[in-house]
Amino acid sequence: MKILITNARLESYQGTEVVVRDLAMELKRQGHEPLVYSPRLGPVAAEIKRCGIPVTDEMSSIGKTPDIIHGHHQQTLEALLHFPSVPAIYVCHGANGYDEAPFYFPRIQRYVAVDERCKQRIADVPGIPPERIGVMWNAVDLARFQKRTRLPDRPRRALVFSNGASRSTHLLPVRKACRQMGIQVDVVGLRSGNPVTEPERLLPGYDIVFAKARCALEALAVGNAVVLCDFPGLGPMVSSRNFERLQPMNFGAGLLQRPVHPQLILSEIQRYDPNDAAQVCERVRKESGLVESVQRWIQLYAEVIKQFDPLHRHVNEEYTALTHYFARWNYGSRMEWERAQINKLRSVPVFGGVLYQMARGILKKWTDVGKSF
Repeated sequence: MKILITNARLESYQGTEVVVRDLAMELKRQGHEPLVYSPRLGPVAAEIKRCGIPVTDEMSSIGKTPDIIHGHHQQTLEALLHFPSVPAIYVCHGANGYDEAPFYFPRIQRYVAVDERCKQRIADVPGIPPERIGVMWNAVDLARFQKRTRLPDRPRRALVFSNGASRSTHLLPVRKACRQMGIQVDVVGLRSGNPVTEPERLLPGYDIVFAKARCALEALAVGNAVVLCDFPGLGPMVSSRNFERLQPMNFGAGLLQRPVHPQLILSEIQRYDPNDAAQVCERVRKESGLVESVQRWIQLYAEVIKQFDPLHRHVNEEYTALTHYFARWNYGSRMEWERAQINKLRSVPVFGGVLYQMARGILKKWTDVGKSF
């Protein structure tokens, strides 16, 4: 089966970039032919290429017509227009991001969310049939993220594992809370100036990890005790008691409901339980492995291909969908969306004002650049 995977960028090791890498590599291992398109390539694209998987930033260079499009971001539409007889699935990984915004197009046969918030975002889009919407949780490459030895009785080392971590966000409160417990704290991620390409090598050396979403899931698979925490707020320490509630939310931003305050962080650290962390680890490794996840994707591809009949395409319906798409997604709407997101930053506990001013400056720079053309 030939699967074209799209993504907005493949430059740095972040959410969907890592998802694309893992998906493409596992599809190839299972005997399929993945190919990847993104207009912005970089180290992640290079790693995928080294595994013998075609990666391109030019849609016209794709010689083979794929059997199906596995779409992320607005690049899904580029692929649909370039291959007018190919069906697609669209995967939403974010409940808020502009690039992640789902849209209706007739040949998108399935819309897949990674958690309940993303599912609701898809359901809110006019025209998308409810029966085409489903959920498939994130997965971890268990061959990469191997289980560590049992955690010590008392935590000694902690890792803030986040591309958003810095002194101006949640790093300082985490350090203050850990200092009260005698815990050493390290940080990795883009904003801290310490990006990491192989977190699987680092995680076994830590006892507690402060993270959210995919980073949290990777740490859980290793066997770390994980406190859900990032610059939007603080969530709970993941345990066998709250796992059922947290997993459908992808251990993500929707769970970070409390301010990032040292005393609140300290209360989560005090829930540290090596035995319980081991139970959570076993569950994640049993339920969230990449091999089984990709097998489910392959099954979904096969169902879509079997059901899709290119001879009964409704071209007029596609033109109508395109009209609605371009009416909604344009430069003006993008600027309005950016301003709305910046205003939301004011509500972030403690750091909202700082983040708001930083984001305003970035938006002004983008706007001035746009006016210069």
